[in-house]
Amino acid sequence: MTQPPPSVPAAGVPTEAELAQRILTLPGVTQVRADAASGAPPASWGERFFFVGPDRRRPFATIVAHDTPGFDEDSRLDRPDVHRLNVELGRAEFQRRFGYPPARFPDHRAGIDFTRQGEIMPHPAYGLHGWACVLCPGVDLLPEVDRLIAHAHARAVDRHRRAGDRPGSDGGGALSAPGR
Repeated sequence: MTQPPPSVPAAGVPTEAELAQRILTLPGVTQVRADAASGAPPASWGERFFFVGPDRRRPFATIVAHDTPGFDEDSRLDRPDVHRLNVELGRAEFQRRFGYPPARFPDHRAGIDFTRQGEIMPHPAYGLHGWACVLCPGVDLLPEVDRLIAHAHARAVDRHRRAGDRPGSDGGGALSAPGR
């Protein structure tokens, strides 16, 4: 049985840790915090990756708080107290949410302000792969954030179940998956 998300934070914007706690209430979720011991590249240290299943090949959500120069700088995450929640929606939910499929994201990219806080939008680097993001979601946005996290979690559970039916699916992968 799924536990309800933690209560709404007292401040207007949940911290990274409070967002992580909301995700960790879902069944079977593990969190990996990128650091030297995890084998992650230094550019991702401190980032949080959320997985279902032991293979840890593909996160369904991530939380990041700094830019990766030359790759992911559009959100300007190096500003004080700015963090971004990233969630894998898949094609159908992405299209329902934004009105176009992930494959059409490049056509819409120029019209999106990726620095805007408190708005769910396509992910600047992984929108083409069906990912969405939100910078510093306010408490008014948490019900929708929880819904999208639950959707991404359900997709990850289903993907893990299907992978369990294939030989050699026990994995052991690294943190190089989308969602950064």
